[in-house]
Amino acid sequence: MPAEKSYTIRSAHNEDLPTLRTIEQAAAQLFRATPYAWIGDDDGMSLADLDHWLTSGKIWVVVDAGDTPVGFAIARAVDNTAYLHEIDIHPQHGRQGLGTHLIEAVMAWARENDYLTVTLSTFSDVPWNAPYYQRLGFHILEEAALGPGLQEVRAHEAATGLPIERRVCMARAVTPLSWEQVITHIGTNHNLGNIT
Repeated sequence: MPAEKSYTIRSAHNEDLPTLRTIEQAAAQLFRATPYAWIGDDDGMSLADLDHWLTSGKIWVVVDAGDTPVGFAIARAVDNTAYLHEIDIHPQHGRQGLGTHLIEAVMAWARENDYLTVTLSTFSDVPWNAPYYQRLGFHILEEAALGPGLQEVRAHEAATGLPIERRVCMARAVTPLSWEQVITHIGTNHNLGNIT
């Protein structure tokens, strides 16, 4: 019987950033079997981009027993929410629940920083995108419910060539809120959380 793999989630360090680029590029290869195969050709985030998110947002890494990152999540403030900017797991470590654990780390951080919701933008028709997030309790937001920050995210996605008609913004309550409370919260302009 093979030994069980051991993983830990921790905050990212500067020396992790080159490995995060490798993880992102490897994870992008999964899109080769989708209508978005061209994503596999994208270079992904630069080291400067990752350094920006390390200092201006929050990056978590899931590491193996040797403390080598095998996945990561980036969050930042958008509107009044903790926005999940990016999440990637190296395919060699996929299908083990690591993405779910990273999302739960983002949820815990959001709770600690008084955010009421976690939001994200993703493909509606890729199985490990919107359908996966729906299984984790995220709901698709109607366009009219988007605050200015999420509208800006969508505008940026469109400007970079993503097919915006196949992208959706989603939200999940951090605390037990009704869906109506989540929608109302996203549309307000109160600063309920800070990046630490």
